[in-house]
Amino acid sequence: INAIYVTINTINTASVLSSNSNQFAFIHLQSEKHGCVSRQQYREYKGARLTNLGSGNYSARVRATSLAGNGSWTDSVFFYVPPPKRDDGVTFYLVIIIPIIVTLFIASLTTILFFVNKKRNSDRLGNGVLYASVNPEYISAAEMYVPDEWEVAREKITMHRELGQGSFGMVYEGIAKGVVKDEPETRVAIKTVNESASMRERIEFLNEASVMKEFNCHHVVRLLGVVSQGQPTLVIMELMTRGDLKSHLRSLRKENSTSQVLPPLKKMIQMAGEIADGMAYLNANKFVHRDLAARNCMVAEDFTVKIGDFGMTRDIYETDYYRKGGKGLLPVRWMSPESLKDGVFTTMSDVWSFGVVLWEIATLAEQPYQGMSNEQVLRFVMEGGLLDKPDNCPDMLFELMRMCWQYNPKMRPAFLEIISSIKDELDPPFREMSFFYSEENKPPDTEELDMEVENMENIPLDPASTRQPSAAIVVSSSGCTGGTPPPSAQQLSPMQGPSTPLLGPVSHSPPGPVASALSSPGQALDKHSGHVSANGPVVVLRPNFDEMQPYAHMNGGRKNERALPLPQSSAC
Repeated sequence: INAIYVTINTINTASVLSSNSNQFAFIHLQSEKHGCVSRQQYREYKGARLTNLGSGNYSARVRATSLAGNGSWTDSVFFYVPPPKRDDGVTFYLVIIIPIIVTLFIASLTTILFFVNKKRNSDRLGNGVLYASVNPEYISAAEMYVPDEWEVAREKITMHRELGQGSFGMVYEGIAKGVVKDEPETRVAIKTVNESASMRERIEFLNEASVMKEFNCHHVVRLLGVVSQGQPTLVIMELMTRGDLKSHLRSLRKENSTSQVLPPLKKMIQMAGEIADGMAYLNANKFVHRDLAARNCMVAEDFTVKIGDFGMTRDIYETDYYRKGGKGLLPVRWMSPESLKDGVFTTMSDVWSFGVVLWEIATLAEQPYQGMSNEQVLRFVMEGGLLDKPDNCPDMLFELMRMCWQYNPKMRPAFLEIISSIKDELDPPFREMSFFYSEENKPPDTEELDMEVENMENIPLDPASTRQPSAAIVVSSSGCTGGTPPPSAQQLSPMQGPSTPLLGPVSHSPPGPVASALSSPGQALDKHSGHVSANGPVVVLRPNFDEMQPYAHMNGGRKNERALPLPQSSAC
């Protein structure tokens, strides 16, 4: 057994008073500590372990101890235990100061965020009124679909085969009983909504189809019924067995057909007349289509072309659309300059799209502006660029396109005027079935027409269009009656150029490229005859669309100021 002997050396000073002089004596203090080290501890530590030693000088020695007695001491081993090092306050900072700093930082950040959020809410709420956000799973009563007389019992509908994918779900061909008067069974197109669709999407599907409830025109695809009770939701449409016009035109290409591939001019004019008639009906009912294209026109079994169901074919031809600035998808290749620039959609922007549809017919549904990206098309059209004339396109058809592509929307012809210019080339059934020849299509009041023309200012959308010649007839007082010009009147040639753009009978006054003239006091206008009385003012009258009219054709920034007539059926 090992024993430990520890000598603790400390030095203290004491003052010793001497009678002879001041002296200092050093007193050597010594203390011993004994301890035993067992064999187990020795094996564990490979020797003796001294603990809890303060700073100072030490000496240690050992000896063996047994029942027989004690052995001799070994020589002393001297060692020094230094005092603990000073940390100069580092531990203090780590333990005390840093947590305090972190706590203050978090508190400051929380306070700043609180006041910023409070300020933001104050700006948003204004007078302190609280607005609750709408839960998308809840639908207002105004958005709910209410079943009406168009509701069809589900058991009357039988699905047969798939026709294709629609924007909301699959489209099937099927049989519907009792949806058409005097027909026990009718072949129909059945549109469905996906099973995963939310309630809001189902109602949107029904409401979009419900737009067609207001329409009753032979050249607009008819809605036949709705199945809103139960699942899945169904919309019953008139079946157009030959699909959309775009697919039909492409099927006529040489590589897809062994028969006659190019439709004759008369057939293309027939398609144009049927589409224009459907659009004229929508226009008369204050409806702007906004997405007129061959893909949205449908072809019936007898090749009649009709305006398709609105907005339901977007997913099928998704590449025809472009998302501008994170907004909704836009059919930029069919859009007018004002629609691209300002987002304005009117019946005149539909006329522009109609011109692109004519181009699709003449090219058997090629993509407009081939080789250009959607962004390039957007800039090109806004700068006045137009589509080129298709190969082998009849002049009459291309002239009709050019009129539809007037940069100024007020210079484009209305759909009724388009039909009027080609009506003699349309099939006899057109007269019986069309909106154009129906009682519903009544000519407007003379006064209303005059007011419309009076407000028909040539306001350009682009500075380059300010040089467009005026589409007006200037008549001065000459005492003429019955529409016959006075002997002194001059008939201007439509090819005289921009220096003489006025058409129709004029006076001896030098003509100028203006759309109106100064009025004189005491004059009156005979609106019905289109002339003025002896004291009447010089006025602007809208010319007959059968006459030559100056349309400014802009192509890539270049202007062609040749006066263009509306194509006449005799040109076919």
